[in-house]
Amino acid sequence: MSFSTIQSLLGDKADYFLNHECKTIPTSTIHPTGNDVIDRIFSHSDRNIPTLRNLQSIYAHGRLGNTGYMSILPVDQGIEHSAGASFAPNPIYFDPENIVRLAHEGGCNAVATTYGVLGMVARKYAHKIPLVVKINHNEFLTYPNKFDQIMFGTIKEAWNMGAAAVGATIYFGSEESSRQIVEVAKAFEYAHELGMATILWCYIRNNGFKKDGIDYHTATDLTGQANHLGVTIQADIIKQKLPTLNGGYTAINFGKTSPKVYSELTTDHPIDLCRYQVANCYMGRIGLINSGGESKGATDLQEAVTTAVINKRAGGVGLISGRKAFQKPMNEGIALLNAIQDVYLAKEITLA
Repeated sequence: MSFSTIQSLLGDKADYFLNHECKTIPTSTIHPTGNDVIDRIFSHSDRNIPTLRNLQSIYAHGRLGNTGYMSILPVDQGIEHSAGASFAPNPIYFDPENIVRLAHEGGCNAVATTYGVLGMVARKYAHKIPLVVKINHNEFLTYPNKFDQIMFGTIKEAWNMGAAAVGATIYFGSEESSRQIVEVAKAFEYAHELGMATILWCYIRNNGFKKDGIDYHTATDLTGQANHLGVTIQADIIKQKLPTLNGGYTAINFGKTSPKVYSELTTDHPIDLCRYQVANCYMGRIGLINSGGESKGATDLQEAVTTAVINKRAGGVGLISGRKAFQKPMNEGIALLNAIQDVYLAKEITLA
């Protein structure tokens, strides 16, 4: 996809997104990604040599290999949302191999999915594309539904199938978050000991975060703090929803924040909101990947490209997009993944 096509997809917001200058948290204070991200940032950390090698294998793979950016296909929705809800639009993805094929043929840096999916085809694909095992899930069969991430396997099991990394979700703000933090921190410690990288889905979850008809689950002040908790337990990559608003702390009137978060460190521009998320990832030392969101059909391509532009210009390192890709015929899913990757390959799109 050419830069002019990207401009066309952005439509009348092209100038708004492509020429915005971030004056809240200056670019000069951000640690930008690049082809030397492992040498420049992670080699100074306490990560052991096998972990550095696996991180490098993720950053070096696929169409974005050795650019410092990444495109990951995540497919855990078969558990999180039910297999029927997730795969009915395209039933070929009930077959685990097609999930991994989509990521491989789509030029992704890695595929992130369940123990079962990866275990079924690990010997065929572990040497072809980095595997990320999602170690916990919110299963959706309990009635009435509950929202709690529970472990579905062991770290040793992920290591045995040749995984380059493990991924986990914490529902920050939920009643169960304290237990989840302890569980995931211990799991990440063992994953690093065995040489696997770690990716954390830093999700906010609490019905109290909805106030006066406004949902603050994607507020940048709350999601930014979730990111800060995530890097504290040594996630190597943070996955977060793209921020859409601000003021969660002040609207709900809890916790601690500073007026400067709203008057100086953010504006209502999407890139500035995302920049605050990056700042909470140790000023970009830990890569921020934003999620692609649900599939809405005809607008998926435009939404995916827009999200990628915001993430890249804010200082993030990529996109992790699932339903927009796998709920389509495979060739269309590959095309969408390639379009996302083209944003990160476009030299005209720089840090804001």
